[in-house]
Amino acid sequence: MKPFIVLLISFLFAFFAIKIFAHRNDFALSARIGMSVMLVFTAIGHFAFPKGMCMMLPDFIPFKLPLVYLTGIIEIAAAFGLQISGMVSTTGLLLIVFFILILPANIYAALRRVDYQKATNDGKGLPYLWFRIPLQIFYIAWVYFSCF
Repeated sequence: MKPFIVLLISFLFAFFAIKIFAHRNDFALSARIGMSVMLVFTAIGHFAFPKGMCMMLPDFIPFKLPLVYLTGIIEIAAAFGLQISGMVSTTGLLLIVFFILILPANIYAALRRVDYQKATNDGKGLPYLWFRIPLQIFYIAWVYFSCF
């Protein structure tokens, strides 16, 4: 829920800043700025809560900690890529693929009731998926409509 709130607030802030200072309505740029801010916000979790993030991955996946750090770096790189005009479409496409690829980890974590911040198994559990899966679809649509 926090990333969603960060996305919306940063989008609104960017939209009104562009409207005030550039005297234009630029929904796509505002949406990309919002997504970039959200990606940096979520990337911080990969470095601040690596043990809990590792718990989100099934046991058969090797090199969990490097993978957690790598996905954090990918999120930061995507945040920058969304702001470079020549890279927006490519970054958008890769980000959509990324969102699809990380969905199983979110499903696994919900089924295992992972609370990644506390690195425990007393998280929100299965009801969280009723919010998380539509949210992931919303993020994919957000990227699609702001990049293409």
